[in-house]
Amino acid sequence: MKVQALYAGKAQILEPSGDRTGIFKMRITRAKVGRLGIEGDDQVDKRYHGGPDKALHQFAIGSYRRIIDQFPDLADKAIPGSIGENLSVADMDEYYVCIGDIYRLGKVLVQVSEPRQPCWKINAKYDVEQLTEYIDQQGMAGWYYRVLEVGEVCAGDQVTLLERPNETITIDHFNQIKGQQRPDPDALASLINAEGLAVSLKERLQAR
Repeated sequence: MKVQALYAGKAQILEPSGDRTGIFKMRITRAKVGRLGIEGDDQVDKRYHGGPDKALHQFAIGSYRRIIDQFPDLADKAIPGSIGENLSVADMDEYYVCIGDIYRLGKVLVQVSEPRQPCWKINAKYDVEQLTEYIDQQGMAGWYYRVLEVGEVCAGDQVTLLERPNETITIDHFNQIKGQQRPDPDALASLINAEGLAVSLKERLQAR
């Protein structure tokens, strides 16, 4: 697997609401990555993106095709990087990636910390009602990484899976259990106890 593309951007105003957002990204060829993500990349709404456990966001390239199939008018808009992610890697999606996975991206070491929870700004950016809801229902909002070792990553760098402590807890599996109104207690406990899970999400699941 290789890094297909990297994305970063400055905060912009989202019309017509006037809210600031970091969803607008530009494609870059290389990035310096610190504990809080790509240097120079603005993360505005910390409920959904930002902080040590949400330093980098990856969105599956194949999910854009699913979006276009559901919303054909987005054929020219739903392109990699447009949903606010930082990273595109072919052959990585919610059915492959597991909570706690540790990957080497160039000189950077990252760990999968939690699935992404999509927000209303996706609807606003694309000017399409129910897009956020569709992405959420399909469990294809992507996932977040925490940064274990800072460094530089470039487009074309190798992506290597080094550790997989929770081989049965894919992002898809996690989303399915989390999304149930009354999940099986043992299944929920398996998510809570998953090595590498973000602390804030662990606490919310424990409250359930």
